[in-house]
Amino acid sequence: MESHDPHPIRVYDVESGTRLRNGRLFANMAPGTSDGIRCDQDGNVWSAAGWGGAEFNGVRVFAPDGTLIGKIHLPEPCANLCFGGARKNRLFMAASQSLYAVYVGTQGAQAP
Repeated sequence: MESHDPHPIRVYDVESGTRLRNGRLFANMAPGTSDGIRCDQDGNVWSAAGWGGAEFNGVRVFAPDGTLIGKIHLPEPCANLCFGGARKNRLFMAASQSLYAVYVGTQGAQAP
């Protein structure tokens, strides 16, 4: 049974480092949902995707304004992802029963 109800990724402003305010929709992941999320050096959001049918499984990439700019299709739901490798330009995707990796044209954002 597929749901077309909103399955949102929401964003918030952080106030004084301790409080969230101005919650708003960033992206609607319906009919599936999102699990793991990472950002790249350009501020794009990479989201694991699944549970919305076979055509939905994989990764969705969103621009900083929430516009969908890319997809990586996998044959099973993706639960988590991370950037790794020596240059942080290899995307590792943990799916239901498999681990996938692909080199991408960007690098994962690094904590200061």
